[in-house]
Amino acid sequence: MTVITELKEQIKTALPDLDMVIGWERGFDPLHATPLFMRKAQDVERLELGPLAVHNTATYLTGFKGKKVGLVVKGCDSRAVIQLLQEGLIDRENVVIFGFPCQGVVDMVKVQKHLGNTGLVREVQIQDSSLKVKVNGEERDLALKDVLADKCARCRYPNAMLYDHFAGQPIEPHASEDKYQDVEELESLSLEERFQHWEREMHRCIRCYACRNACPMCVCRDHCVAQSRQPQWLTQEDSVREKWMFQVIHAMHLAGRCVECGECQRACPMDIPIMALKRKLNREARELFNYEAGVDPNETAPLLSFKVEEENINERGW
Repeated sequence: MTVITELKEQIKTALPDLDMVIGWERGFDPLHATPLFMRKAQDVERLELGPLAVHNTATYLTGFKGKKVGLVVKGCDSRAVIQLLQEGLIDRENVVIFGFPCQGVVDMVKVQKHLGNTGLVREVQIQDSSLKVKVNGEERDLALKDVLADKCARCRYPNAMLYDHFAGQPIEPHASEDKYQDVEELESLSLEERFQHWEREMHRCIRCYACRNACPMCVCRDHCVAQSRQPQWLTQEDSVREKWMFQVIHAMHLAGRCVECGECQRACPMDIPIMALKRKLNREARELFNYEAGVDPNETAPLLSFKVEEENINERGW
């Protein structure tokens, strides 16, 4: 039995006791998937898995408080569920989790670099190690390793880490450790070079807030500091200063909370590499507090707790 067949059977069995189950289905073209909200057995037949199922389904959970919701999750999606549980933002008894092993998801920016105009894609076939597409009447064969998201190459949690039902067999991690090489490369630049780098990137930002809206841990939404008028922290000026301020606040609000699902960067229409900011703070959280977000449901996030003496912070030795 294939993973998706097993998963569909599990969902159909559980669906009568749920308000809905959230997964993925084919999107507006063969190259994109979109979230699927399954409310009846017929909807389950539209469920799709694979490298195109990129959206983090946990993003929708806080919007369905009081509902009994099922969730189909990859490893990084399940980490978001764990983090939401740690922070008391969702109730475990109201969430039924359907997990499966993930082989990685594609990065559409990389696909576009190979294909050019992805709007011309008319057919997609996914095989074990390749993505076969028909674009503008021509058949192209893309190796999956060349178009997978960077997060997948360093992923140590490809299997759902918290679940009520699991389809398929767990797989080995794609990497043994995360050396934060991307963060190291940025930090190797001088302070002036780093400032120039982010100044260029923020100049392209259009302040659409797609990064915020796609983030499973951004739960303020209607009370976001970016749009609050009382108090007013930011203006709506189209200036690098205001854009940069928003991104810094966004990153700081995710310090010790980001599960590195990459949704912020994937959703950005300007392809700004904003994951680097979150990864920098994640590395600091790991080194200071020996903590990774969304790994242990019974652990307390470091910024939600207080210790008089932190093991790795010498407050009295200056």
